[in-house]
Amino acid sequence: MTTQASTDISALTRVPTEVWEVMGCRIPLGEGVIMGILNVTPDSFSDGGMYCDPEAAVARAIKMAEDGAAIIDVGGESTRPGAEPVAKDEELRRTIPVIKALAICRPDLVISIDTTKPEVARAALDAGARIINDISALSSTGMAQLAAESRAGVILMHMKGTPQTMQINPCYQDVVTEVAEVLDERCSYALKNGIRHEQIVIDPGIGFGKRVEDNLALLAATPQFVKKEYPVLLGFSRKSFIGKVLQTEDLSGRFWPGVALCALCFYLGARIFRVHDVRACSEALQMARAVILNQETRDLPFLTNTKS
Repeated sequence: MTTQASTDISALTRVPTEVWEVMGCRIPLGEGVIMGILNVTPDSFSDGGMYCDPEAAVARAIKMAEDGAAIIDVGGESTRPGAEPVAKDEELRRTIPVIKALAICRPDLVISIDTTKPEVARAALDAGARIINDISALSSTGMAQLAAESRAGVILMHMKGTPQTMQINPCYQDVVTEVAEVLDERCSYALKNGIRHEQIVIDPGIGFGKRVEDNLALLAATPQFVKKEYPVLLGFSRKSFIGKVLQTEDLSGRFWPGVALCALCFYLGARIFRVHDVRACSEALQMARAVILNQETRDLPFLTNTKS
């Protein structure tokens, strides 16, 4: 009996669009894209305070690019559970000098601004960013208009509550259905406000108002989100649910499981991965591509069992 391994791989790895259009730049997605996390904050859960100095932040971004990141996501406000809001002027002070410097020294890199504030997003786009990564999915007045006018790439993420409240007893009847419905509504809102389909990426919001079982269910449901005809971004890097599954409080213990998730979720159809550990995740994608996307894989003996 012949297994259906190659057929299943083909079905799982078909994605609706293989290109993300961001302000005139076309980002190929078919082989997977690494988005490197650059937090210029004093209080982010994993790397808070490490890159507050603009020179250190730019050096970190360049290193991530050398390790395989095609996109650098710059954030000036921590969104960890319980984090306090940051004033607009402070967020601008933290992010804009880094974006300007990075756009000058590495114009080949695509820069993303991680913000919910339209004023910060506009300043970031003027400084050289091309993507708006909005955890509130365009909830702030003026953000959709800015994205439509600028033609910037837009990441629409699901979050239940706010960073201050999201992990206070989150509850779902059916997390996959509920998250999908919210993302459908936000995509429709974006389109109605002049944002083009090709600009939009969706993110189910791993860790943003989710229990451990919710995060696992959403990751397993990646093919269902892929079917929504928008590229899927996942951001599970170093998050606490990994430690809870593995029953360890050691932050370093979340490294390799996160790398493994990159390969698994690429197989399931996700195409953009927002990560801290760029080189290892980039290599995981390279190996996954070698197996999944190589046209010769269907002939490899370890994927086809001819014994009955």
